[in-house]
This record gives sequence, C-alpha cells and structure tokens, in this order.
Amino acid sequence: MIPWQRLQRMPRSEQRALQNDLLARYVREYLYPFSPHYRALFDAAGVRPEQIRTADDLRRVPLSSKRDLLPTADEPQKFKRFILQPDAATIRAAWPLRKKLPLLWEKWTHGVEAVRARVRQEFAPCFMTFTTGRSAEPVPFFYSPHDIRNLHVTGGRLIDVMGLSTEYRVANVFPYAPHLAFWQVFFAGQATGMMALSTGGGKVMGSTGDLRAITRLRADALIGVPGYVYHLLRRAAAEGLDLSSIRCVVLGAERVAPGLKAKICELLAATGAHDVRVFGTYGFTEARMAWAECPTRDNAYTGYHLYPDLAVFEVIDPKTGEVVPEGEDGELVFTPLHARASTVFRYRTGDRVRGGLQYEPCPHCGRTMPRISSDLTRESSLADLQLLKVKGTLINLEDCAMLLGSMPEVEEWQIELRKKDDDPLEVDEMIVHVAVRDGCSEEQATQNLRDLFKSRLEVQPNHVQFLGLEAMLRKIGMETEMKEKRFVDARPKA
Repeated sequence: MIPWQRLQRMPRSEQRALQNDLLARYVREYLYPFSPHYRALFDAAGVRPEQIRTADDLRRVPLSSKRDLLPTADEPQKFKRFILQPDAATIRAAWPLRKKLPLLWEKWTHGVEAVRARVRQEFAPCFMTFTTGRSAEPVPFFYSPHDIRNLHVTGGRLIDVMGLSTEYRVANVFPYAPHLAFWQVFFAGQATGMMALSTGGGKVMGSTGDLRAITRLRADALIGVPGYVYHLLRRAAAEGLDLSSIRCVVLGAERVAPGLKAKICELLAATGAHDVRVFGTYGFTEARMAWAECPTRDNAYTGYHLYPDLAVFEVIDPKTGEVVPEGEDGELVFTPLHARASTVFRYRTGDRVRGGLQYEPCPHCGRTMPRISSDLTRESSLADLQLLKVKGTLINLEDCAMLLGSMPEVEEWQIELRKKDDDPLEVDEMIVHVAVRDGCSEEQATQNLRDLFKSRLEVQPNHVQFLGLEAMLRKIGMETEMKEKRFVDARPKA
C-alpha cells in the first residue's frame, strides 16, 4: 500500500489512477476467478473481467443488494456464494506470473504445506460478524486474516483523521457483539497501542458500572452509540460526576442528529469537560471498515473521509440505479478493492446521502480524500419501516429521528406506528412518545414538535404522548436492548 501520509494529500488525479489500477487487478485476479456469485453475475450480464479498467466501467456491472445475500428455500446458505473460494487450478489460471512466483518459491523452499498456509492466511475465513438490520434477517459476514489486517489499517487511519493521540485512554461503550462498530474500535486500539477499556455497553455493567469505569480510567475518549452515550452523560451530569478528563467523543453505528453534538458538549461541560471534540463515524458490516469526520473547534459536520485505495463509492438514483452527477443526492454504492472472505461488489448500501460525494480538498483539514456528506440517512437500518404515508404524505422515519434528536427540550423519544382504531384496513398513524428535559413545558414542547414536523416534513404526528424519563428509558430498552427501540410497528396485520 502507498503510505497513508502520502495518500491522504495526493492529488485527485493520482488517487483516481491508483483506484483504477487496483480495481482492474482486483476484478481480474480475485473477484471474477474466486467468487461463485460474481463470476455467475458477470457471465449472465455478458461482462468480461478485462472490461473493468476504470471506476467508470463499474456501470457495466449489475448492482447487488442485501436481498442477494438472504437465504432462500433452494439455497439456505446463500451467503457462502459471496465468499472468495480459490483453489490450485483457479489460482494457476487467474494469477499472473508476478503473483505465482512467490508461491512457487515457497513451495520449492518450504514445501506444499507452506503454500497452503500462505493461501489460508489470505483467504480462509477466521472471524465472523453479522449485519444488524431491524427487520431483515441478519447475514453472516466472514473475515480472513488478510481482512483482519485491513481492520488494523483502517483503525489507525480513523485515529489519524480524528486527530486523536495514541496516548489517549479510551472507554469503548459499544455493546459486545459480532458487529463492526465494536470490533473496529478494538482493532484500532490494537493497531495504535491506545489503552482501550471495553465495557460492553449498558447490557453488561449497566450505566452505573460504565460510569464508574470511565471515571476510574480517567478516559480521554468516549466511544459508543449516540443514544447510549447521551444517556451516560446525562446520568453523569445528574450525579455530579467528574468527567473532566474527556477530550473527545466518537459516535458510531447510527446517524448523528444535527444538534446532538451541542447537547453532548453541554452535558460534558456540566461534568467539568470543556473544549471537547465530537465526531460522527460511518461504517457498515459489508464494508468491514469505517470512516470518520475530522476535528473542528465548533464540531462541524465535516463529512466522512474515505480511503481511495481500499474502496470505490458511487452515488446512484435509487429508483433507476443510474449513477447521478457529482454532488447530487442519491444512494451510496460500495465496491471494495482489497476484500477477501465475504465479498460484495457494486453493493447498494440502502443509505441515502444528501450532497453526494465531495471531491474538493476538505476545508477543515486540507486532506484531498473524497468525503461522504455527513447528511446521511441510514435507511438500511430501518428496512420496511423507513417510509410511511401519514395523511397522504410519504415521510422518512429517519428524518423524524433527526428532528427529535435535535430538539433541545427532548431528552428521549420513540415513534410508534399504529392503524387508526387498530383497524388493519385503516390509514397509518404516527404517535410520538416523548420525555422532556426538566423545566420544559409539555404544552410548549408539543407545539414546537408539531411546528418543526410541519415545516420540515409537511406533516404532523397524529398524537404526542409524554412519559417520565425513567419510564421512557424502559420503553426504548436503554441498557436492555442491543439498540434502543426508537421505532415500534404496532400495526395489526390484515
């Protein structure tokens, strides 16, 4: 790989040339010869691997999505078709001499078993995570030792983009789970030598245990899911704890609502922590890597800084599947350049980005890497609940979530979907359950909420219901669920 310090300042033309070279080699030498699914896909579409020479040529390849990974009655373990499966014959046929010579030398000097061990180190699945959609079935995703090494690489890059010191002590409050967020933080610590304490989130030690650990560690960095991090800091402020050691907060696994960074800084100030940097990150299981924002004094949303040598992103019209012009809104499509084990290609993430990809140098840090706008709708996490027609208007529940998470008077919330009068044939209704901050008027909060929804979404919730904070925390499953239950579908089935 090109050294990271050089790559992140490389001119766009050089980055593009590097990407094109890596892409062409990856398709010819890895994807087409070793992937059962994509070899069949290319053949069915009449695409030859040598036709993919540049990122623009990706348009020749049909798009993939999570539906392609899901089991069927005929193929209950369909995910296996996405695992790269080389053997001696396909390696001999697909690899050029420059790649076969090291294997031949290994065989001559150390024997056949040494060659097999070398191939296993690159391709053999040794670690597994799962996709985490709320309503779609989880799909296993495998890593080879090669992919684990890439997690170390991307972990180190995350730390560099955010400007964190390797001397920081990190409190990782992501839940213990076979999910990317937790393991990306773990391997970032391994790659950089940072001291990291993983608490497992609220389900393991509870917020009381987590706060005790954070204060005893004198953590410099707090990393976790936005909702749980906010919950922890709210408790810390209420209990008068000293968190003055915290210098940064890193939020992942969910979109960071506009206004949430300011709320977090306000709570931290109450615990003695000032001038704190708050970062959003973006990642998804199928990518097996994550990206971050760079630091600013006002915690601006700077966009997620990409790694052009590890992946290609496109933005498409979600209806037509066609690539949209630069800077336009659309759905993100992901193509890896170094993946082994489970591998997707031209993969529809289901995530919508407003403002598309940004290619000009970052105005905050000066890096020349492409960036994904921070205004990202994680529709992949909502699946069939993402769109709802209320009073004839189609709304996106993620947009509702962003509005509620940004309201200064709202502490916690949940959106419930019902049918009018519990009649399966009636229209959908949206009920917003809210816990307000101390000293806030429920009547004023209701009016502000309705006005905000009306002005931004052109629709108002059918009902706004208020609960006390503790009752609201139980309702959303804080500290008991893997992810808080922000959206509940209570509609009876027809």
